[in-house]
Amino acid sequence: MKSTNVRRAALACGAATAYVFALRPTLLCWGATYREAGARYPSDDLIENATSQSTMATSLPAPPEAVWPWLVQMGNGRAGWYSWDLLDNGGRPSSDRVVPEWQDLAVGDRLPAVPSGEMYFRVEVLDPGRTLVLRSDLELPSGRSFDPRGPRPRAYSDGIWAFHLRPLPDGCTRLVVRTRGRGEPSVPNRLFAWLFGEPAHFVMQQRQFRNLRRLVAGRAAAGPEGAETGAARRADLRPLR
Repeated sequence: MKSTNVRRAALACGAATAYVFALRPTLLCWGATYREAGARYPSDDLIENATSQSTMATSLPAPPEAVWPWLVQMGNGRAGWYSWDLLDNGGRPSSDRVVPEWQDLAVGDRLPAVPSGEMYFRVEVLDPGRTLVLRSDLELPSGRSFDPRGPRPRAYSDGIWAFHLRPLPDGCTRLVVRTRGRGEPSVPNRLFAWLFGEPAHFVMQQRQFRNLRRLVAGRAAAGPEGAETGAARRADLRPLR
């Protein structure tokens, strides 16, 4: 019995080590070039002393001005999030078209994350065609959003979800998504981020990338949902020196 417990403990330690040093770095920088992953973005300063950070990127077959309308209409009760709708949009399908009524967005606006509106993202930075930064400050364990300009709860998580668009020479868009987060108490917050938050973001962000690629290209040109051209895939993984 003792030897069995030792083997199980060794396997658990080995799996944890492999995740931290091998798998986790890949998840946190999926699709991003070395330069993109190592760059600093203006929104980074919004979360000082961040304990978690990820940079994922993709190439979209349309110019930034054609991608931007899809981003500014995101939100529960609006266009959705273009990801796994059953998980993040109450099962309601994300919009497959640009809706004019959802194009007016301003710094300080709240984008509901759940139908009740108790959890929401606040628009922190809005630079049309270039940068959209959403911020989420959650009281724990209730999960209700709070205004960080006031007193902070004893337990909370604080993070940004930043979308940076850059034009490519071929008329396409490079979309870099940077997340940064922190929270208190620090140790439980970090463990939650490593074990759940970061893997969940990876799954949802990849899905959003695929759907955005399909939407901006047009259904007829993109083919099946989630289809990805070889050129776009190579661009995602090409390192810059």
